[in-house]
Amino acid sequence: MDSFSSRVVLVLLLSFFCSSICASANFYRDFEITWGNGLAKVLNNGELLTLSLDTNSGSGFQSKNEYLFGKIHMQLKLVPGNSAGTVTAYYLSSKGPTRDEIDLEFLGNLSGDPYILHTNIYTQGKGNREQQIYLWFDPTADFHTYTILWNPQRIILYVDGTPIREFSNMESINNVSFPNKQAMRIHSSLWNADEWATRGGLIKTDWTQAPFTASYMNFNAVNACVWSYSSAPSSFHCEKAWLGEDLDSSSIERLKWVQRNYMVYNYCTDTKRFPKALPPECSFTKTS
Repeated sequence: MDSFSSRVVLVLLLSFFCSSICASANFYRDFEITWGNGLAKVLNNGELLTLSLDTNSGSGFQSKNEYLFGKIHMQLKLVPGNSAGTVTAYYLSSKGPTRDEIDLEFLGNLSGDPYILHTNIYTQGKGNREQQIYLWFDPTADFHTYTILWNPQRIILYVDGTPIREFSNMESINNVSFPNKQAMRIHSSLWNADEWATRGGLIKTDWTQAPFTASYMNFNAVNACVWSYSSAPSSFHCEKAWLGEDLDSSSIERLKWVQRNYMVYNYCTDTKRFPKALPPECSFTKTS
């Protein structure tokens, strides 16, 4: 069976053996607090959540369900003021040493400096695919939407609808593994990482500014295939247009604009890190 036929079969199987969240949802139905000693708070009947970090602990939550592919939006308002040393993470992750993971990590800053959005993609336990951009707005002044599109062909990361990164499925081209076999949960956390987060760890967390707080809202924006370990057919019949979603010409130009003006680091251009040859997936990109 060729790669195109395999993708068609996979999409059809997803329609039968996964279910999509399409109904209105709130935090209580689809998420749960996983750690934080009371520093994670659910407000307004599940419509708003805050994560906080102090000298004792950070905090975090995760989805109750596991997903295999989806288009997942999260609305965040990041830690204001001097947040240097803190990291607000929003990511998908499977379990175990050979985990798959799609990371968006917001690196705190000194007051007035731009936030850095650090992204990485793990497949079968292997990461080392870091990219970093400056956000072109103040992410602490209001809520902004951060989207992970994950379908059988590609991963696309968006900020307010603008693509900032694409990672394509190239297993059939150059044997680069792609996260398409392990179900993942949605996670988010706020934690201290001042050993590396701000200017490589040069700027430490100012605990006089604690507690640090990030806010989340609109938990009804998950459109994803819920992984089931049974073979029961889906009881939902929602449109899954995202299963074949790709970047059009306008979106490619927007992606180029972001990378041209706001890219801080790209592993695909780091010849010092990869002196013999860049990773093979770096040769296959719409922005090259």
